[in-house]
Amino acid sequence: MSQHYQYDVLVIGSGAAGLTLALRLAPYAQVAVLSKANLQDGSTLWAQGGVAAVMDDDHEAIASHVQDTLSAGAGLCHADVVDFTVRHSREAINWLTDMGVPFTTESNGQLHYTREGGHSERRIIHAADATGRAIETTLEQQARAHPNIHVFEHHMAIDLITSQKLGEHDNRVVGAYVYDNRRNRTVVFEVKRVALASGGASKVYLYTTNPDLSTGDGIAMGWRAGCRVANMEFNQFHPTCLYHREEKSFLISEAVRGEGGRLLLPDGTRFMDKYDSRAELAPRDIVARAIDNEMKQQGIEHVYLDISHKPSDFIRQHFPNIYQRCLALGYDMTREPIPVVPAAHYTCGGLMTDLHGRTDVQGLYAIGEVSFTGLHGANRMASNSLLECLVFASSASEAIRRELEHIEQHPTLPDWDESRVTDSDEEVVVVHNWEELRHFMWDYVGIVRTDKRLQRAKRRVELLKLEIQEYYSNFHITSDLLELRNLVTVADLIIRCAMERKESRGLHYTLDYPQLSEDLQDTCLTPKNFMPPP
Repeated sequence: MSQHYQYDVLVIGSGAAGLTLALRLAPYAQVAVLSKANLQDGSTLWAQGGVAAVMDDDHEAIASHVQDTLSAGAGLCHADVVDFTVRHSREAINWLTDMGVPFTTESNGQLHYTREGGHSERRIIHAADATGRAIETTLEQQARAHPNIHVFEHHMAIDLITSQKLGEHDNRVVGAYVYDNRRNRTVVFEVKRVALASGGASKVYLYTTNPDLSTGDGIAMGWRAGCRVANMEFNQFHPTCLYHREEKSFLISEAVRGEGGRLLLPDGTRFMDKYDSRAELAPRDIVARAIDNEMKQQGIEHVYLDISHKPSDFIRQHFPNIYQRCLALGYDMTREPIPVVPAAHYTCGGLMTDLHGRTDVQGLYAIGEVSFTGLHGANRMASNSLLECLVFASSASEAIRRELEHIEQHPTLPDWDESRVTDSDEEVVVVHNWEELRHFMWDYVGIVRTDKRLQRAKRRVELLKLEIQEYYSNFHITSDLLELRNLVTVADLIIRCAMERKESRGLHYTLDYPQLSEDLQDTCLTPKNFMPPP
């Protein structure tokens, strides 16, 4: 018999979006927070750059932030969402400051602003070069101290429980089946509302700047529950991941280029001005594609990022963590360029939501990278991601608070049924399928695509889906199997979206359709069990 937990709200994910939502709801509700590993092990901890924000009522500054975001998004940003997000940025930063986040300040005590690619001015609020760590550790401390927040570490959501799955006529979320990693058991959460804040799906690619937890769990669970997804073809590749065999996912912040860093070929030649008048400060998709093109043309494994022309004290002061990590790996960025390559970094598509994070399934919310709000369009502008987490966690909390006053929990939910499964004697299947998936996604659905490559990927993903579903149906679950099941679902969604977009726009670049289309549309996929909420 499964253990059952009852709470008002279940938050799946413990990054900036999830913890912000939990803390904003905690005065009014009993909140459970799930984390697949330790509470702070998600992507937020590794975010280096900062939070883009406008901290006053300057209409020109607001309009500039909005315009830069629209430009980076290559025509697909939803203007109302961009305006909503930017206008709530000051509130988000003030809330973080009240929580105790130690942002970097000038000598006069005012916030210090830096600049990143795609931004026409300095508007990035940061905590040195480890903003994500400062935010995550602060929110973690606050969450652990709050009596109404109940943290479940090493708990991975398997699937959402909906009334539709229970044979009822509507489709609302009523709970979730959750795998307790440490005790190797499945438990049931019975709740009034569920919020997916589980991050993106960059682990679907062979090379990524993200931690191992970015396996698209929330997107896959939402899709299986009946949510539409949009724009999954827009996968952002960060231009500058440190190239090193021992440190495969160490991101070199956008801010290094924002403060004057130059991209170089092995002979010391700059090349970005050939691709864009903004050179190193062009949006990420342009910079990543330029690096990828130079690597293929030159037959080289990486390019270089050089900021050694700046004073040593300036570099150590602005990038203390990057400097120390590079130094430990044998690179002194105050004296020499460092080797870098592009790597999968951010999922711009996701579960479709409104301005309050509501999805198509009644009672189910999605916030942060798991969601598609319309903010990022065809390419996310640097440092808008943390801002989106904070703003939409706040707006979702307001909606959930209002709804909690009028709903009751569903009657006792069924136990997890594993009566017809056995222990696997072929765990190697999971490992091999995992490697195969990430390799062909990198080769065929990466920075540059073609119809032929997408067709190859589609054939392979169909076979993997069948193998993994058979395995899932017959054997006891493991966290690796659950992540692989979710990754293959997300890979399929990415491929399907990419095949539908017959143009090159933003992060989606295909040699078969190199021009922009005049048709500005999101790529929306609808599951078979889709049921519009009332």
